[in-house]
Amino acid sequence: MKKVGFIDYYLDEWHANNYPEAIARASGGEFKVAYAYAQIDSPIGGMTTAQWCEKYGIERCSTIEEVVEKSDVLVVLSPDNCEMHESLCQIPLASGKRCYVDKTFAPDGATARRIFANAEAHGTPCFSASSLRYVAEYKAVDPAGIEAISSWGPAFGGGNGFEVYAIHQLEPIFMLMPGAPEKVLFQPGKGWYTFLISFADGRQASMTGFAEGSPFMMNICKPGGNQVVTVESDYFEAFIAELVDFFRTGQEKVPHETTIAIMATRAAGFKAMEAPGTWVAVNE
Repeated sequence: MKKVGFIDYYLDEWHANNYPEAIARASGGEFKVAYAYAQIDSPIGGMTTAQWCEKYGIERCSTIEEVVEKSDVLVVLSPDNCEMHESLCQIPLASGKRCYVDKTFAPDGATARRIFANAEAHGTPCFSASSLRYVAEYKAVDPAGIEAISSWGPAFGGGNGFEVYAIHQLEPIFMLMPGAPEKVLFQPGKGWYTFLISFADGRQASMTGFAEGSPFMMNICKPGGNQVVTVESDYFEAFIAELVDFFRTGQEKVPHETTIAIMATRAAGFKAMEAPGTWVAVNE
């Protein structure tokens, strides 16, 4: 059995609570979450780090170094606090051990580039992804010739929902329509927002987030006609299967440059929110 180490800003959050069982199930028991470290007690779940470790039968470590030393493979969590990833990743990504970094990877492109530079300097295989990247319906789409994408998804919390939920639409957009993002525009609404991305070659994508919830779906524009894709498959289980394969093979599932471009686009989105209806340049 290979031992997985968790490094988190705080435990007792959805990903930390659900990954252990899912990883064990998907790997047939080959991988087991055995160690965990958290910088602070959970401010949202009401459970301390010690209580969380006791509940899930996972050994609590007092330092990141201890987790890295004892574990075979690593997961840096902090899914809702991407600003913590650079500091939390410093030691794991210098270890040479396979490391998955949870979504959202970084607050901007420059931070993403620094985090990856650390991993690359030490030969550490790593990647980050939203589970929506592994939607069966999206993966079945032939990306050749896509000219535009219109994406829908949930964004609970209105404008604030962009911070947590934008990644789940950005990842599939960039998977199906890779390229150099040039500028973005943000348009707020009452219970929704629309975010436009213009690529350097003239292609465009729009993504609308709905505060009251929405299915994940796309209208994909190609020269031969449009294709409407609605997500119905279990993308969480599909993601966990990819994560376990990464643990086994060390094959990075997303190119670093793609993740950097996505983080730069997301960061430009926050600037665009300050000036709705105005195009804002994407700076990687």
